[in-house]
Amino acid sequence: MNESWRQRTVAQNVNYPDEEQLNSVVDQLKTLPGLVSHVEIERLREQLAKAADGKAFLLQCGDCAELFSYCNPAQIEAKLKLMLIMSLVIIYGARMPVVRVGRIAGQYAKPRSKPTEIVDTPEGKREVLSFRGDNVNGIALDERQPDPQRLLLAYFYSAATLNYIRSTLASGFADLHAPHLWSFQHVRSERLQAEFERIADAITDSLDFIRTVGADPTGDSNVLNTVDYFTSHEGLMLEYESALTRETPAGVYDLSAHTVWLGDRTRQLDGAHVEFVRGIRNPIGIKVGPSMEPMELVAVLDRVNPTYEKGRVVLISRYGAAKIEALLPGHIRAVNSSPHAGTVVWCCDPMHGNTIQSETHAGLKTRLFSNIVTELVAALRIHAAEGSRLGGVHLELTGDVGVTECMGGSMQLSDSDLARNYQSHCDPRLNYEQSLDIAFILSEVIRAQRLGRTDDASAVLINALGHE
Repeated sequence: MNESWRQRTVAQNVNYPDEEQLNSVVDQLKTLPGLVSHVEIERLREQLAKAADGKAFLLQCGDCAELFSYCNPAQIEAKLKLMLIMSLVIIYGARMPVVRVGRIAGQYAKPRSKPTEIVDTPEGKREVLSFRGDNVNGIALDERQPDPQRLLLAYFYSAATLNYIRSTLASGFADLHAPHLWSFQHVRSERLQAEFERIADAITDSLDFIRTVGADPTGDSNVLNTVDYFTSHEGLMLEYESALTRETPAGVYDLSAHTVWLGDRTRQLDGAHVEFVRGIRNPIGIKVGPSMEPMELVAVLDRVNPTYEKGRVVLISRYGAAKIEALLPGHIRAVNSSPHAGTVVWCCDPMHGNTIQSETHAGLKTRLFSNIVTELVAALRIHAAEGSRLGGVHLELTGDVGVTECMGGSMQLSDSDLARNYQSHCDPRLNYEQSLDIAFILSEVIRAQRLGRTDDASAVLINALGHE
C-alpha cells in the first residue's frame, strides 16, 4: 500500500492531543469493510469518461458540511428527491445522461483559513479552536478539542446513510414511470410547478408511446426504474482516507467514497494530498480558482494523471462571477495545449467564488443567486467559445424545506430574510426552489446551445436574472 504521502507536508493537518488514541482508531478503521466497492468506482470512471466526451453531464451537489444529525430518513430522502428532479430536468434539456454524485455520506470535514476563531460568550469574547467538521470536533464550544473517536463515528454515519440511500433507490424511489408522484407540493413558485408538470407530462406521454408499441423493457435492472448514485467528499483527513484504502487485483482504491476532491488549500504539487490521490484509482476532483496559474494546473494534472486516462480527473472551476471571464479562458487553453486535452471533465462550481457577508445580519455569509447564475452561464459560453465543453456543475444545496441562506431566485429572498431559517454551520446553500431554478436554467441554456440558438441562451439568462 502506498504510504508515501506521510513523507510530505500535510496541509490543514489536525493536531490530536492523544496520538496513541488516534493510532488505535486508525487501526480499527483498517479492519472495517470499505463503504463502497471498487466495481462501483470503475463504473463511475466509465461514466465520467463519457462526460469528458460530451456524452453525459455531471451533477455533483449536496451539503457544504454534513453533520452527523443529517443521517435521518427525512433529510436523506429530501436530498435524493431534489437531485433526481434536478437530473430529470437537465436530461430533458440536454438529451444526455446525467451522472449523479452526492456530497453526502462522508462530507464531514471542512478546511478552515485559521486554526482558531473569536466567539461571543456570556463571559465575553473568547478564542477557541475553529469548527473543522463533525468528524474532527463539535460545534459546541465545549467540544472544540479534536477527538479521534469522531473518525469512527464518521464511518458509521456514512455507512448508515449509504445503506438508506441504496435501499431507498432499490425500492423504486427513482421510478421514471411515475414522475408525477415525486413530491413537488411544497414548491411555492407557480412557474417552477408549471415547468415540472410540462416535463413530467412529456415523459409520461413518451413512456406510454413506448409501451403501446411494445418496446418498453421490464426487469429490476431497467434504467427507468432506478439510477446510479455515487458519493463524494473532500479528501481532507488523510488518516481516514488512507485507513479505508484497499488493494485489489484491479488496483488501489480509496473505499471511503466513489470520488474525492482536492480543495484550494490542499492541491500543493509537493503536498501530501496530491501524493495520496495519485496512488488511488478513484476519479479525483481538483478545485481550480483564481490562485492557480495555468501552467500550475497542467503540472498538477501531470502528477495526478500521468497516463492521461479519460474521466480520471474532474476540474472544478470556482472563480466568482466577477473573475470568470478573465481567468477561465487561460485555464482552458493551458489544458487544451497539453496532452490532457479531452481527458478532463470541466465542472463549474458557481458557489464558492460568490460568497459575501450579509449587510444586515452580522456574521452570516450569503450568496446572490444572480452571481451564481451569471458564473454558470458564463462558464457554458466560455467553454463553447474556446472549443471546450462544460461537462458538469458542482453545487452546495440542501433538500430541507424553507432554508434561507442565499438571496434571490424565484422565492426572491432578500438580505432581511436570511435569519428566518439560516441553518448552515459553514457556507450558505441553495434551498429547494433555488436549486430547481438552477436546474431549469441549465436545461434551457444547454438545450439552446444544442440547437444552435445562442439568442435563446441569452434570453434564458436575462429571464432568470429578472426574477431577482
